[in-house]
Amino acid sequence: MTRRPELHAGVTDVDLSETTALVTGSTSGIGREAALAFGRLGAQVLVHGRDRERGEATLDDLAETAAAGADLFLADFANQASVRTMAADVAASVDSVDVLVNNAGGMFRNAGTTAAGIEYTIAVNHLAPFLLTHHLLPEMPDGGRIVTTSSGAHRSGSIDVDQLEATEGSSFARYSRSKLANVLFTRELARRTDRVTANCFHPGFVPGSAFFRQVPAPIRLPMKAARVLPGVGTSVQEGAGTAVYLAASPEVADVTGEYFADCTPRQPSREARDDATARRLWERSEELVDLDQSLRLSASADGS
Repeated sequence: MTRRPELHAGVTDVDLSETTALVTGSTSGIGREAALAFGRLGAQVLVHGRDRERGEATLDDLAETAAAGADLFLADFANQASVRTMAADVAASVDSVDVLVNNAGGMFRNAGTTAAGIEYTIAVNHLAPFLLTHHLLPEMPDGGRIVTTSSGAHRSGSIDVDQLEATEGSSFARYSRSKLANVLFTRELARRTDRVTANCFHPGFVPGSAFFRQVPAPIRLPMKAARVLPGVGTSVQEGAGTAVYLAASPEVADVTGEYFADCTPRQPSREARDDATARRLWERSEELVDLDQSLRLSASADGS
């Protein structure tokens, strides 16, 4: 029997009835499983997706849990205006956001750019959560938690901060670059604020995740086969376990700036630990999303 995320995370006795948790990309895959886990733990759950029908189906499932309430927010993460609108709608709908799980994203088959002229994968997987996080930080209380879905694929990634708009490379290379950006973002966010915690994680190899619907056929077909092979890969529920652990476990209430896999801290790649690259990526990201000066964080929590 597949274990629920909260059991995998060891937090079945945690009470989230006073917690509001926003999970992006929560109409399918590990995001949906994390949202349902938060609901079973009693949280008010904010669901995000692009498709209303799938979002409402997730709300129906949440209604059968102990959730303190649930709401749906639709946004296209390839569109920065849509991200800003969603953030404003969230802020207007709840008193605070205690947990933000930046999970939405994927590997996209075709190279291309958004309407803003930015490479699609980095725009959706990195710049959208970067922008959303900044807009929601004012709504987060001290001790709030930010959790970002990265990937072990970050170890294959390489970033040229001055070429984030570039579409060159394979779909996997673009994906790996964006997942490296997630780790760098997390570490720099933790360096720039001590008011909330920020951690990221690798969910494992999850054949059942909707993430694989966009990958090329040579990769997608083995993934379909892996779904029916016992013991191959990580279940969707287990893949969500580390997100739930980082969002709910008292063991990591004061842990920040770390990369986890299977509810355990791991050392990310050497490039992911490059503070100079993290700072340059942060500054370039501020430019690419035209971040309002009032939302910008200082270079470090101690002002240095």
